[in-house]
Amino acid sequence: MNNCEAEAVIGLLRHVAKTEILSRFKKLAPEDVRTKAGPLDPVTIADEAAEKALKAGLHKLFPGDDVIGEEAVASGAARLERLLEPGRVWILDPIDGTANFAAELPLFGVMAALVEADEILAGFIYDPFGDDCAVALKGQGAWLVAADGTRRRMQVAAPVPVSGMVGSMSWRFLQEPLRSHVLQRLDKLAAVTDYRCAAHQYRMLAAGHCHVQMFRKLLPWDHAAGVLLHREAGGYARHYDGSAYRPSMTDGGLLLAPDEASWNALADALLR
Repeated sequence: MNNCEAEAVIGLLRHVAKTEILSRFKKLAPEDVRTKAGPLDPVTIADEAAEKALKAGLHKLFPGDDVIGEEAVASGAARLERLLEPGRVWILDPIDGTANFAAELPLFGVMAALVEADEILAGFIYDPFGDDCAVALKGQGAWLVAADGTRRRMQVAAPVPVSGMVGSMSWRFLQEPLRSHVLQRLDKLAAVTDYRCAAHQYRMLAAGHCHVQMFRKLLPWDHAAGVLLHREAGGYARHYDGSAYRPSMTDGGLLLAPDEASWNALADALLR
């Protein structure tokens, strides 16, 4: 993907966010919100409208690419196995942080990743309120693109001891006995948060505003764009067992750190 194509994708994310998402923010009726897999998995009419518009827009920009989105997979209209098949595939999370969106909290984002043969080629995380987009292209680095087109390179935080690390720990999906094991060790870090929004957590991590993220639930629309952004900003990410991340892998957890040595120190402190 070249810079002109990346700019076109950013323009599409901005347009859809304005017309389908922000136009509905703080205007949802009770019937506009429902749950999918459970109370921690909400969906709104804005999610569905935005995904439909993004899919149509990407098909116009890249006619030969497939597109799968979170809501299409949830409804059975798309399948994750497509990621392992030949050809390029766009993975969409139309509103990452739907719980915040539905609660009228301005902390959510739009995520898109381009994948081929289970490799992440490009990642985009757009902030509708800041009107800027974190972008990563494989082998080309990561940067933050402002509304006026100016760019700033993104770089992960410098390594520090575990006792000085801050970050987000999405522990609520951990299963026992790992859940209790990790919770008893969180005090080894300097500070722990959870914004209920992987989009902004990945942006913070890649921009160097925190050191660590930990996730249990690994659906590709939540992580493919962010993992590439973090990697291209200099970071190191692995599953809990130390294996490399792949978008098709939906289990095994994910731990992200500034570098390999920091990752190993975190794994010793939290997991082992």
